Amino acid sequence: MPNSSQSHLAYLALEHAIVTLALTPGALVNEKQLIDLSGHGRTPVREAIQKLAWQGLIVVKPRVGLQIAEIKPTDHAHVMQVRRELEPIAAALVAEQATDGQRNQLVECARAMNDCAVSGDLAGFFAADKAFDEILEESCPNAFITSALGPVQTHSRRLWYSKASPERMDRSISLHVAVIRAIQQGKATEARKAMTTLIDYLGQK
Repeated sequence: MPNSSQSHLAYLALEHAIVTLALTPGALVNEKQLIDLSGHGRTPVREAIQKLAWQGLIVVKPRVGLQIAEIKPTDHAHVMQVRRELEPIAAALVAEQATDGQRNQLVECARAMNDCAVSGDLAGFFAADKAFDEILEESCPNAFITSALGPVQTHSRRLWYSKASPERMDRSISLHVAVIRAIQQGKATEARKAMTTLIDYLGQK
């Protein structure tokens, strides 16, 4: 089942705010602002900040405060380099080893994404995309792959959101659904190919 701890829920709220640029790249923030924004208490938010700092999304500046990581010109190429190599492997492994429950969760993700395509809900799509990534992480038996992918997927979402459009969202959703369909059917080779196609598309500037 997806992680529903208070610290993880705080993390999801803050990660979503960073990805959707509600928290502006380069902005200085304090703990109280993040507590208010997330709707969670001090301890869960502090744990969320630690994870976001490890992922490189928040920079902890002693005696200054917290800074939302800036977007660097090289970020896009670097994150896509990692995703292009590792994510197709992860998709193939998940197609082979996911449980029925995890496959059903991915089908729910596909349904949520398709609903976003109908309504034009870009922020909703990015929340569904995060859920998709977390289910893959939970389902993939190779923890070294998922540890490497987690941070770059989030950075990639933020970069993509900054240039997103309804047309690009629709295409991305159809490619995500193709990956989910292959995984749901247990077809590892097709899942790898579908993920490669998705990553190639997301790699376009």
